Amino acid sequence: MRSIMALLPILHYPDARLHKKAKPVAVVDDRVRRIVRDMAETMYAAPGIGLAATQVDIHERIVVIDVSEDHSDLLVLINPVITWKSEETQVYEEGCLSVPGIYDEVKRAARIKVEATNEKGERYEFEADGLLAVCVQHELDHLDGKVFVEYLSQLKQSRIKTKLRKLQAA
Repeated sequence: MRSIMALLPILHYPDARLHKKAKPVAVVDDRVRRIVRDMAETMYAAPGIGLAATQVDIHERIVVIDVSEDHSDLLVLINPVITWKSEETQVYEEGCLSVPGIYDEVKRAARIKVEATNEKGERYEFEADGLLAVCVQHELDHLDGKVFVEYLSQLKQSRIKTKLRKLQAA
């Protein structure tokens, strides 16, 4: 029998809560594991490939990512840290569950090394490139209070804010 999970409401840009810096998780316990499960369910239902706790108004350093086609490769990052970035960069078209319907190109490190803790409280590290590297960098930005549109020009940011405010008012 599956445990009951909850879909969490996703904050939408330009909500000020998206700019709060997340605090480290002190201990990985059942409360944190429940947050991870709820975040994963929310991400899959959205549908998305990554979700930071900041986006669901939980200001702790927790991220879930799954870039697989069949939702079979959930990556849980608690207190994640990028320990190395390549000088080589790549440009990817990014979207965000907190900025619905908006996609734009962002330049990021092509390869990264990451250290994180999993939902069992075990520290681990991995290397990432391609879509996974982009996704990790994007989600870790959220934990630091940064949304991908902030990499864009002021003009584009202002157009996006106007568009999203109109959609929220509708």
